[in-house]
Amino acid sequence: MKDWTLEEIIELYNSPLIELVFKAATIHRQHHNPREVQISTLLSIKTGGCPEDCGYCPQAARYHTNIETNDLMSLEQVEKAAIDAQAGGSSRLCMGAAWRNVKNDDEFEHVLKLVKKVNNMNMEVCCTLGMVTESQAQRLAEAGLYAYNHNLDSSEDFYKEIISTRGYQDRLDTLDNVRKANLTICSGGIIGMGESVEDRCKMLLTLSSLRPQPESVPINALVAVEGTPLEEQNEVPIWDMIRMVATTRIVMPTSTVRLSAGRTSMNAEGQALCFMAGAGSIFAGDKLLTTPNPDINSDMQLFETLGLQPRAAFAKREQACSKEVTLSEQERQEKIKWSRPAHKIENNEKYKEIGKQKRKDQLV
Repeated sequence: MKDWTLEEIIELYNSPLIELVFKAATIHRQHHNPREVQISTLLSIKTGGCPEDCGYCPQAARYHTNIETNDLMSLEQVEKAAIDAQAGGSSRLCMGAAWRNVKNDDEFEHVLKLVKKVNNMNMEVCCTLGMVTESQAQRLAEAGLYAYNHNLDSSEDFYKEIISTRGYQDRLDTLDNVRKANLTICSGGIIGMGESVEDRCKMLLTLSSLRPQPESVPINALVAVEGTPLEEQNEVPIWDMIRMVATTRIVMPTSTVRLSAGRTSMNAEGQALCFMAGAGSIFAGDKLLTTPNPDINSDMQLFETLGLQPRAAFAKREQACSKEVTLSEQERQEKIKWSRPAHKIENNEKYKEIGKQKRKDQLV
């Protein structure tokens, strides 16, 4: 596996687009079936009320974004969602909860049951639940979890400009805990938040330096949501997405590059170039957690036009057997500590106050 330098990745990213896409497509064909694209479904099993201050996120409780919040979904609700996802061609269900980190409580025990249920339906199960300890990651693995998603979002430098409630090292520690549990890693980031090209390439450098490299790397385009500190950011140009997908493919040749949030603003031709440049997965369904997403019919039409086919579940790794998992009293008493950086982000604080005022006005 090549050890990339930041200078090499920046040079690659800025190379002539037609050459960049050709190089990425060549590497993609060496490690993947270029006609196969995994269809995944992202399900918000607990929406809203998150205590974090991520500047891009409508689920942060401190902002006012008019999203519909919900408590943790029932086993029956998740089972129905998984059945619907399979019927739409999805081979992976990713369940997301708006938590800062996993706690050893009844809600986590319920999530373990959800993981076991979906795994037994012959679907790859991914979770994104915030930060996890090594023992929590192990419990998830025993329940049958296939992958854990925890995005780096951006470079360590730019991260401080969009999030102040947790540290970058916490994200890296979570990925390390996930790897120790022998789970596959899904970790990528978001472009279009105001970061520089260097920030994008620094994030790719960090991800590509992990050993082994992540099995999945989602590339998201910011969906600017009204009421969040990043609501006024301009839409990401499609050429930036193509460059990012292609560069990711080259520096992490065996990873599945996931074309994630922001697809509603991409035309069919732009998405086709992303597939050519190495994207090997999409999220299907009309919503990604809380933001819009193309419907399954338009995706299937695009697949037919391009001659693509959905990838089967467990094509890359054998399915795990789910075990009966319960939390011990010792685990429930475990002291879990994650960092809380001391700095404040002026724009996030401004939108926090706006959110407070809007909630107050609604009570009048």
